Amino acid sequence: MKYSNPVISGFYPDPSICKAGDSYYLVCSSFHYFPGVPLFESRDLINWTQIGYCLTRKSQLELTGEGASGGIYAPTIRYHEGRFYMVTTNIKMGNFYVWTEDIYGEWSEPVKVEQGGIDPSLYFEDGKVYFMSNGVSDDGIEGITQCEIDIETGRKLTASRSIWQGTGGRFLEGPHLYKMNNFYYLMAAEGGTEYGHMVIYARGSSPYGPFEGYKKNPVLTNRDKGGYLIQGVGHGDLIEDKKGNWWMVHLAFRQISFWSMYHHLGREVYMVPVTFDREGWFSAGVNGMTPLSVETDRIPEGVIQEHRTEYTFHNMDWKKDWCMLRNPVMENYTMGDGSLRLRGTAVTLGKTASPTFIGIRQKEMKVQITCEVTVTEGEGGITILMDEFHHYDLALKKLESGGFLLQKRVCIGDIKYLQESFELEDKPALTAKLTISGDSSQYRFEAVVEGKDIFLGTNKTKYVSTEVAEGFTGVMIGLYAQGEGKACKEPVLFENFQCRYERCTLE
Repeated sequence: MKYSNPVISGFYPDPSICKAGDSYYLVCSSFHYFPGVPLFESRDLINWTQIGYCLTRKSQLELTGEGASGGIYAPTIRYHEGRFYMVTTNIKMGNFYVWTEDIYGEWSEPVKVEQGGIDPSLYFEDGKVYFMSNGVSDDGIEGITQCEIDIETGRKLTASRSIWQGTGGRFLEGPHLYKMNNFYYLMAAEGGTEYGHMVIYARGSSPYGPFEGYKKNPVLTNRDKGGYLIQGVGHGDLIEDKKGNWWMVHLAFRQISFWSMYHHLGREVYMVPVTFDREGWFSAGVNGMTPLSVETDRIPEGVIQEHRTEYTFHNMDWKKDWCMLRNPVMENYTMGDGSLRLRGTAVTLGKTASPTFIGIRQKEMKVQITCEVTVTEGEGGITILMDEFHHYDLALKKLESGGFLLQKRVCIGDIKYLQESFELEDKPALTAKLTISGDSSQYRFEAVVEGKDIFLGTNKTKYVSTEVAEGFTGVMIGLYAQGEGKACKEPVLFENFQCRYERCTLE
């Protein structure tokens, strides 16, 4: 069969994968969004369903005042003796892990590990638990650092030792250790999570090495491949399927076009086959790179890759599909069956506190978002949000002096301006049907108010791209409410939300 990449589209970076029984489980980074660490399940590796989050309580995930791209970095998920473990970094508190015996339930309180660096991982063998991250060893050597820990307490049982220094590329990160074919394989990423990104590996005879690098490193990369949509290939994790085949899940991103080096959807989840040679070294992908489509006989016959194209309040789960900024004040959110009420506060989208905001990741470039917004006090609308400094807002605003304003505001770094504003009549409440349509190059903003069509202009996608905004996130489609310098008594009502996608499969 032929499957297409990405296998999980939208801002879901740094994927890590494990298997338990007949199912596969995958987690991704979440940075300053709450709940933290999206959790997915699959039976066939190409169709994934989000089943929740690993970090659902403030006691697990402290994000107060965290700016964009702070918070949670690069988790790893592992399954061992009936328990799932998710280990990650919170920039505020360092490295920690949580665990659960019920993948659909709540996870434990954080167990902190006193080893620095980021991108932690776990490896279990013969009663020992190895903890590794990128960083500096106890004797001052930079590289992939490893110690043994007590899995019940997180206490270090050995010194942190540097076990590999990579191949010389910058930003050595994302280590994972495996045992296959009587060798220990240490896989990592180099080149920075951008256009020079790549996956590398080495192997040795013990968990501490010494490790011999693969002679054809990098084993997977799309670097220096011009005129190609998929770029930034790196940060991988390996999994053996039910038939004994090996695969790599990894992050990459899609440019907005073949020759335009901007991406705004964020880093997504891709998958390629892995093949071992007679000497036990493995190669990955198609000639060491990741394509948009993969022809393979490894996926069982009858499996069809599904591409969901419509999302509404009725077919999404508030606790699984949506997320908020930092630690939300839940009293300001009323999530009903087919409707949403948000109570605005003085905190706006441009602040590093928690505005009244709830969002989903934009999953494809070609999108149409519509929602009916009813305002009686304050402001409510739809935002195309990359971070607090880069967003496009389509808003309906109640004036304290009477009347309403329909506005489109633009924030691009230090440039903040009101692009369009229409005065509307005074009444107790007003409903507007807001629409944002997007393709790879631009967003188009429209509204219908009391039967009147209003066009509010267009804005380029590249100004909310990673290349402009920097950071590690992707565009979120957000619904929000805010007050005019104060908290509102009356909530904004959101109804008939619909987000439709058309997937581009050009190669």
